[in-house]
Formats: sequence, structure tokens, C-alpha cells
Amino acid sequence: MATAKKSAPKAATKAVKAAPAKAVKVVAKPAAKPAVKAAAKPAAKPVAKKAPVVSKAAKAIAKINGNLAKLNERKAKLSAEIAALKDQRTALKAAPAAAPAAPAKAVKAVAKKAAKAK
Repeated sequence: MATAKKSAPKAATKAVKAAPAKAVKVVAKPAAKPAVKAAAKPAAKPVAKKAPVVSKAAKAIAKINGNLAKLNERKAKLSAEIAALKDQRTALKAAPAAAPAAPAKAVKAVAKKAAKAK
């Protein structure tokens, strides 16, 4: 078991003499430069309202929302393209008798026109 240490009574502590302080040189600091710069600026500028403070989390959320919007646009584009290809496929399956009689390039051109019309 651990036992607590007993602290020495206050009356028994000895006064420790402080070591003599070393001589410290006082160095004069140069005059404040920002005050001079502030005086050099034109005073005619009106005070503009500061933009509201936006937290880092809010900025990150806004960035993620922007990325989501871009991804949703890409998804919609791809979905439309897939739907057009499916329609084209069903159109080609529906008319198998006409396909062998016509050259392959003509069938593709007709299928593209049909897909664009929809």
C-alpha cells in the first residue's frame, strides 16, 4: 500500500537567500513603425464592413456540397446516356429482319438518329 508523505511544518522551513541579480543592460527599442505606416495611408477610405467569420467546418461542408453537386450532374449525364443505349439496344432487337439486309453503317446511323430523337 502506498502511504502519503508528510509535509514539513511551515515553521521548520529555512529561508533561502536569493542569489545576487546579474546586471542587465537595458536596450532601447526602436520607435513603433506601425504607427508611422498607419499615418501614411489615406484617411479618405470609408470603413468597409467585414465579411462574416466562417468556421473551417462550414467551409469544408460547403466544399463537399459543391463536389456532391458536380458528381450528381455527372451521374445524371451517365444515366441519360445509359438509358439511350438501352433504348437503342431494344430498337435493334425489335427489328432483326431489317438489319441483315442493310449495311451495318446504315443501321448504326439510323439507331443514332432514333436515340437522339428520344
